[in-house]
Amino acid sequence: MPELRSNLPPTSALGIARRAHWVSLGIPASDLRKPKVAIVNTSSELAACYAHLDEIVPVLKAELRAQGMLPFEIRTTAPSDFVTSAGRAGRYILPSRDLIVDDIEAAVEGAKLDAMICLSSCDKTTPAHLMAAGRLNIPTVVVACGYQHSGRAEGREADVEEVFLLAAKSAVTGEPVDDLEELADDAILGPGVCAGMATANSMHVVAEALGMAVPGSTPVRANSERMWDAVRRSAAALADMVERDVRPRDIITAGSILNAVRAMLAVGGSMNTIKHLQAIAVESGIDVDVWEAFRVLGRQTPLLASVRPNGPWLVEDYEDAGGAATMLRELRPLLDLDRLTVTGQTMGEALESAAPAEGTVIRSLDHPFGTDPAISVLRGTLAPGGAVAKRPVPDPGPHRFTGPARVFANREEAIAGISSGRLREGDVAVIRGIGVSGAPGMGLTSAFIFALHARGLADSVALVTDGQFSGLVNQGVSVGEVSPEAAAPGAPLGLVRDDDMIDIDLAEGRVDLLVDPAELAARPPYSAPVDRDTGGGMLDQYEQLVQPLSCGAVLCARPGRSTCEKTSEQRTKETV
Repeated sequence: MPELRSNLPPTSALGIARRAHWVSLGIPASDLRKPKVAIVNTSSELAACYAHLDEIVPVLKAELRAQGMLPFEIRTTAPSDFVTSAGRAGRYILPSRDLIVDDIEAAVEGAKLDAMICLSSCDKTTPAHLMAAGRLNIPTVVVACGYQHSGRAEGREADVEEVFLLAAKSAVTGEPVDDLEELADDAILGPGVCAGMATANSMHVVAEALGMAVPGSTPVRANSERMWDAVRRSAAALADMVERDVRPRDIITAGSILNAVRAMLAVGGSMNTIKHLQAIAVESGIDVDVWEAFRVLGRQTPLLASVRPNGPWLVEDYEDAGGAATMLRELRPLLDLDRLTVTGQTMGEALESAAPAEGTVIRSLDHPFGTDPAISVLRGTLAPGGAVAKRPVPDPGPHRFTGPARVFANREEAIAGISSGRLREGDVAVIRGIGVSGAPGMGLTSAFIFALHARGLADSVALVTDGQFSGLVNQGVSVGEVSPEAAAPGAPLGLVRDDDMIDIDLAEGRVDLLVDPAELAARPPYSAPVDRDTGGGMLDQYEQLVQPLSCGAVLCARPGRSTCEKTSEQRTKETV
């Protein structure tokens, strides 16, 4: 075992003060030279996503002590997309990801702890934990703490996504939904993240594909025996990492990032994983363009699973069919199998024990659900830096959409445009000024998409925005996270006017503004609304520090983050 950084000189001022504190907390003096581990508990009482994490902590402490380590629980802020998106149009959600990273750094680096084990649940927690692992580069294991059991209403499966859609439909049409509150009461039957392959479960799969979660642990039912087994195995894996001094940057490499990209393409995961993987790469010092990796590898990676909201199967079915491990086993010819995992095995060695695909919920490379990417990265004159779209399987809907722009400053204006008749069939709604800097904090536009769905316009009105979508969104032609965002100097999105023609071609991966460049050059620059409500606190700080989506929207570019310093063209040539 290497020398432990937590073991300060025992009679130094700080060393003796730590001893006084820790002995007073009941820690035996004989334990004070052991490896000190942070149990990162990203939870609160605000949401079901992480309601069970407090029950995991004492079990994990006992496992870590049995492994000869000294655990300390630390807590961080804990966002939940359905709960903490109420304030300022959801703009706290993405900044909370980076706040978690800073929370972890302040506690773990401040105390000079030796390792950490992260309890991951809701959408932003797993990427934050992986970003912190890459930044701090101390032995780390991520534990996916599982998904909630879907409820049943009127004899059929029901979940929070369905309740949200029904409420959106009622708000737009004015037609009440019978027993909506009763449906909501039955939608969630226990703790854990949203059921379905939305952002939370997608990021859990990413953690396993990167090698940062123990093999065979994702996705998993919350509080199931499989989850508890993963907790125990994670403690043992961390002890081995500390003993051998294996660190996240030994595991998170360009090869493992590309493995995770392949995994997301194969499972049709959340489009939000693109920016999160880019942020993980940047924090880990890896010079890789994740956006371009999705664009290139999307044409080479068949769809091996079709899980809600991207298909008919439940996430429970996917888990029972073998989950990420079985899918990765089928992907072996396309993966970098030499990448290390937290168990000390290579990815190839870890997958030897995975079950083969049964052919129904998870399929083989020879018999996929499809060969077109469910997650499409687009480029073009409207999004020279990239944009992202998602298509459902097995019915992908229209591949191409051309129509006149209708420009809105926020999602509320756009939703009102549906009711007022300003938006008509064939239009392209442009919601802009809600990117990471322009919002600031990146506005959520999912409510607008659900409103289109409620009006029966999901396939006849397209959306282009520099905002983001919920991982549950999978309807119509929706292009999000347009880069550069409207607030960036010279961004084409900021120059769009009503009636400009926009062409979206998902098959070719393009989104174009059909306006003469000379005319665009003559237009005045985009001007942000003067009535932006930022609160004068965290969001204002975020606006000053956030980097573009091409850098994963991390805070503060630092020397060595060369991926962020290159042009899109340079990175495109070098990535895959």
